Formats: sequence, structure tokens, C-alpha cells
Amino acid sequence: MNGTKRSIDEIVIMNFTDVYQREHFYESFPHIWVDCKEINGTYGYCDETAVSKIEKQIAMLPVEGIHFIDSGNFHYVSKIWTDRIYIPFSLIVFDHHPDMQPSLFSNLLSCGCWVKAALDTNPNLQRVILVGAEEKLLQNVAVSYRNRVHVYSQEKLQHEEGWKAFAREYVKEPVYISIDKDLLNNDSAITDWDQGIFSIEELKKLLSLILDKEEVLGIDICGECPDTLLRVKDWHEQKINDETNKELLQFLIAKSFT
Repeated sequence: MNGTKRSIDEIVIMNFTDVYQREHFYESFPHIWVDCKEINGTYGYCDETAVSKIEKQIAMLPVEGIHFIDSGNFHYVSKIWTDRIYIPFSLIVFDHHPDMQPSLFSNLLSCGCWVKAALDTNPNLQRVILVGAEEKLLQNVAVSYRNRVHVYSQEKLQHEEGWKAFAREYVKEPVYISIDKDLLNNDSAITDWDQGIFSIEELKKLLSLILDKEEVLGIDICGECPDTLLRVKDWHEQKINDETNKELLQFLIAKSFT
């Protein structure tokens, strides 16, 4: 790809848990607030009725942009966004977990199965590139998916030539980027899942390589820690997430969409 840049149409804040009401990173940027808090059946798992309601909430918003989608328990919203991509594309997922588990129930979408569900149902999704997933979890990805699921290893993360070689082999179309902050260490984010070892600077370095080389269709970010899980004395944890979101947002706007 030639690194074609797209203007950012919207910054979208999707509110499921009110966690963003205690953060301020988006306040100095034009943004759209999408209130999903009253939609039942969304936490971790999402039933067909809830999916339909979320689809209606974002139907008039462009995929091209940056979408903040609350905690990792709502990472399945990435599938709802990418279902609206009607050209061949690759999905790059930054996540400590592959999110490739079989669904427990055929009519439920979940934060643990959404990548698999996207591969199963979206004919335009050509391949998935996993970045930052825990090695032992990657071993559980079904063999039948391994020709469409590729892993960009930690060893190659910070090397431009490594990405170029990887992309030449596996990235043949525009990309959508989905980021779960649980791949970051505790100095860079506090989430409600077990976390990885990457710093915000390491994440930005790899994002920079991708944004420079690929045509990016859209980006979403999750990994907040909902207020209900935060102890009163730990507002500094909320501050860490707020500052990381602001750093990522400023970086992405400056790097990719100007």
C-alpha cells in the first residue's frame, strides 16, 4: 500500500459504562458522544437485539475516524464497525488476547469471539493480523484459521524493515486498526483484564510504521477500566488511562489524518 491518508471525519465516544465521563482527553477535540448505556445485553456479551440497537446508533457515522469504545468488555463493537466496510480489507488487532474463542451461544457476540465471528461472517475481511497477543493464547487459535490469521511478533515490533517485509507478504489491501489497551503495561494503562508488557512509546512506534505505509480505513480503541471496578482511592488509575487516551488521540490525528 502507499500510505494513502484519509481525513478524520469524526472522533466518536461510545459510552457504555460512564467511564468517559471521568476522563477529559476528548474534550478539546470536536467529537460525537454516542450514549449506549441504556442498551441492555451488552456487557461482555451482546445479543442480536443489542447488536441491532448499536448498529442504529452508529449508522449515520463514518467508519473513517477514531472510535473510543469503552472497556475491553465491549471490544466486539469493532466487529460492528468493520461490518460496514464494503471493500476488501485487513484487520490489525493490538490486543493481549486473540479474541478467537468459539462463541458459547450462536446468537451471542462477545469480547472473546468477535475476531473469529468477523472472519466467519464478513466476506470483505481478507485476513487478521494479531499484535501483542499472549503466546499461549495464540496456540489455541484453530488450525483452520491460520491461513487468514497472522501474528506480528514482538521481536519485529520496532523495526521498519521488519514491518515492510511482513506487510509485503500479508497486507495486500487497506487496513482497519483495533487497539485494546490491555496489551500495554500498568504504567501506560489500567484495564479490567490481564495485561501485556508494551509501553505507550512502543505502541506508538509500531503504529507509526503502519500509518506511514498503509491505507487506514478507521481506528478504534478500547481498554478502559469502568468506574464500578475502581476503588475510590485509585483515581490515579483513571488518570493514567485518560492521559494515554489523550496521547494516542493526539498522535493519531497528527500522524495519520492531517
